[in-house]
Amino acid sequence: MTSHDTWQGDAVGLIDAFRAGERSPLEELEAVHAAIDASELNAVCFTDREAATAAARVADVSKPFGGVPIGVKELTRVAGWPDTEACVAFKDEIASTTSTMVERIVTRGGAVLAGQTTASEFGGVNLTRTVLHGATHNPWEHGKTPGGSSGGSASAVAGGIFPIATGGDGGGSIRIPAGFTGLVGLKGTFGRIPLGPETTYGNMTVSTGCMARSVRDTARWFDVTNGHDPTDPLSLPPVEGWERELGSHLDTLRGARVSVAADWGGAVVSPIMWELLDEAATQLIADCGLIRTDDVDTHVPRMGGAWSISGMIQIRAQLGDRYPACADQLTPEMAYGLATTADKYSETGRSRIEQRRMEVNEAMAKIFDPVEGVDFVITASNPDVAFNAEGPLASVFGGIEAGMGNNGQLTFPANLHGNPAISVPAGTLDGLPIGLQIVGRHFSEPLLLDLALTMERNRPWPLVAPR
Repeated sequence: MTSHDTWQGDAVGLIDAFRAGERSPLEELEAVHAAIDASELNAVCFTDREAATAAARVADVSKPFGGVPIGVKELTRVAGWPDTEACVAFKDEIASTTSTMVERIVTRGGAVLAGQTTASEFGGVNLTRTVLHGATHNPWEHGKTPGGSSGGSASAVAGGIFPIATGGDGGGSIRIPAGFTGLVGLKGTFGRIPLGPETTYGNMTVSTGCMARSVRDTARWFDVTNGHDPTDPLSLPPVEGWERELGSHLDTLRGARVSVAADWGGAVVSPIMWELLDEAATQLIADCGLIRTDDVDTHVPRMGGAWSISGMIQIRAQLGDRYPACADQLTPEMAYGLATTADKYSETGRSRIEQRRMEVNEAMAKIFDPVEGVDFVITASNPDVAFNAEGPLASVFGGIEAGMGNNGQLTFPANLHGNPAISVPAGTLDGLPIGLQIVGRHFSEPLLLDLALTMERNRPWPLVAPR
């Protein structure tokens, strides 16, 4: 489905090949553009080939991502590129600013911006199918979704087009597509990578990062892009050395307490898939010397409805006077969400939302209490394997109707409380990837990366989908 000439390893390996003179940034970019043109994934919606070619010609391969062609998620701004929110109503809008993360991966990292990847409309659902671009497909099986909202990034990376791409996670939008496409997807602690410039917080759940083929790629990405920026006053101070220190925390991990929760967040998970994930979790626990415990209550109050209501308020504000005239241009999920939440946000509604967030925070604090709680919760990244690319969102397994919100129930808790969480490839079911999600305490990303690294070493996964 893509050109065999593109790099099929991870991004760090590509940089090594650049430095050894085995490949060149310009040749790689040309291969990427050829792969985009040949692809049936519908994962890339815009390219600026003249600017990308100019950048590749002068790429500094001594930088951490020097010359690497990357994809940028449609909801992440690049000055001069379309700024559509994946919505027909904004199809002619052009960004006037570049996100802090993208600016850093280019200036500090040396990456080449090779194309814009498709996303779900406003990042609101867990599949990538919009009126503006149509459906994006999973490279493991055409006709299945790569998830959302970072679906185009996941599809293009797992499909062999880009070695790495940006992602964003407001309710699971990095971990969900990573799980569906066999990639590594880390959502950092809230504020780890700045959201600026022109930061708006909305639900205060969004974290940005990358869709990656390997753990070391993920660690390097965060090394390059993290750190406080004044345009995002809630962003965290800089940290460094995550890639350098990979594998150095295994003694710290030994003896850590972990809860394995099939129904995390109240989700209903496919029993067949869970058998495979529980086996992967059991092996990881043994490999790292963790202690599995069942004596901690991992129940988290549901907040999907409140999250949706407050999110729809932000979308309604973005649409401004375009709405409701543009309602028939929206995806069914967005049109439905806007219509059904129109009268739900009030003084009373706001109070209920904040009350529920407080309840979630209290529950998560008890789960991860340093004395009486656990260090990690292991669960699924998704309730089942990838569903149809065109939807609908609801799925059925084991005779149980999962419902539209079931997928996000597994990923919401980490967003709401701001915890870091990572999705790690854990095998396949019916020829489609499944992902194991590991959630940790705030600021525990290096430990999560070492858990993921252990799985990568002991249960290696294909870096791209089989052709």
